[in-house]
Amino acid sequence: MGRRVKRSTRNAAVHAPAVGASMAAYQAAGHDNAMFDWHPGGGSADADLLPDLDLLTARSRDLTRNNGLMAGGIQTLRDNIVGAVLRLSSTPDYRLLGWTREKAREWGNTTEAHFRSWAETTECDAGRSLNLLGLTLQALSGSMVNGDGLGLPLWLPRPGSSWATRIMMVESDRLATPPIKAAMPNIRGGIEFDQYGAPTFYNVRRTHPGDALGAWAAGADEWERIPAFTAWGRRRVLHLHDKERTGQSRGKPIVAAVMREFHMAGKYSSNELEASVANSLVAAFLESNLDAESASELFGEDPRSAWGESVKQARNLRRMQGAAIIPLPVGAKVSSFTPGRPNAAFEAFMLAVLRHIAAGLNLPYELLLKDFSKTNYSSARAALLEAWRYFHGRRRWLMDYWLRPIYELWLEEAINTGLVEAPDFYAKRYAYSRCRFIFGGRGWVDPVKEANAAQIRMAAGISTLEQECAEQGWDYEEVMDQLALEKRMRASRGIPEPGVVQIAAPAEPAEEEATAGATE
Repeated sequence: MGRRVKRSTRNAAVHAPAVGASMAAYQAAGHDNAMFDWHPGGGSADADLLPDLDLLTARSRDLTRNNGLMAGGIQTLRDNIVGAVLRLSSTPDYRLLGWTREKAREWGNTTEAHFRSWAETTECDAGRSLNLLGLTLQALSGSMVNGDGLGLPLWLPRPGSSWATRIMMVESDRLATPPIKAAMPNIRGGIEFDQYGAPTFYNVRRTHPGDALGAWAAGADEWERIPAFTAWGRRRVLHLHDKERTGQSRGKPIVAAVMREFHMAGKYSSNELEASVANSLVAAFLESNLDAESASELFGEDPRSAWGESVKQARNLRRMQGAAIIPLPVGAKVSSFTPGRPNAAFEAFMLAVLRHIAAGLNLPYELLLKDFSKTNYSSARAALLEAWRYFHGRRRWLMDYWLRPIYELWLEEAINTGLVEAPDFYAKRYAYSRCRFIFGGRGWVDPVKEANAAQIRMAAGISTLEQECAEQGWDYEEVMDQLALEKRMRASRGIPEPGVVQIAAPAEPAEEEATAGATE
């Protein structure tokens, strides 16, 4: 024991800092003038987030309602992550199923057709108002603005309907811990967990806590305890949120890191606008440079009344006109009102703040502001490529934690009703439900250059028609079927086949000048 203490003492002496040196091995953990008052807490994921989540969510919604830049940023994210297209591409794992590739493709095409009859109609919505695209956009918006997107899969057979599986969207405010369970150690943010951190039950309020119009309704302070899964493994809750730290039960608004900058930049911009409006008004002051003795000599015993009469005479001219002579009271001069607006540094300051906000939202500045006026093709392409790395990651996240679970719920019903054949479904659930989704296309910055690049990629064997079509939101099989149909229609009408178009990038201006010079 004595030896152990001695060795510990020797190591402490070796690693002790010299006199005057910092006590921390890392400068970031030092206590110099820049760091001495920076001591953030070291709480767990839930301890750091849950006490502030309600206020973060309320402020995030207020920004989305009243800040045009925030509203536009959320819409930009919706348009680029999901867009106007949402199509299932069923890709069952034919190797695990023991099928051929052709059988898997045929099974997938049949399943996709049945799925469209559910997903592209309001059959999928418990509220009968949205299709799957609308529900997905609502879930994505909820996860970005509130921190969580919440959906409850319900079994609701309806007369005249082919399907009973429906999704009911629930705002994240309703997911909360009942007061009676507040002291339980296994419940966080309304979610009950087992010893391994897996959710077991979700506690959902029957009404929204902020619904003043429905506060009188029965069940306003009642919760429903919903199991995460049924006894046979069917999901009962769809919870879409980012889990950035282990042990994190709920998500946070996407704008949390730059919310302060958003709010202050909005106030600063509004104040500058008001000041500029005030500056656009023509205003002036009349000033008298007469002392008391001079005024008494000029106006007599009552200088105040005499000055007032003089001012009334000067008011005869009501409107500023060209070559006008303005009469002034005796002993007065005109001083203009100049508040010093617009602020010359306003644009540069706002540009720096907006670039910081754009980085916090994982968007290029040009895309957030929709301003490409100072961007050339190469810069725009680089900015959009960086943005699309983020969008592709969000698409994968949306597929894994929202769309695939929904597809699996629908597929279970389709198999149990006999519309889709899938022997041993519950034993081979993953193989049958393997799929991907096609979202809205990314578009082109320069169609000629990018179509040429796509042709080169396919010719070199590093891309396929399926991949290129998916980038633009199209299904390659539908494209090929349409091409075959048009070919047959041209043949039946005696119209020749179109020739192969040789796509070439336009010559740069320098190249055109060199070619012209060589010709001359």
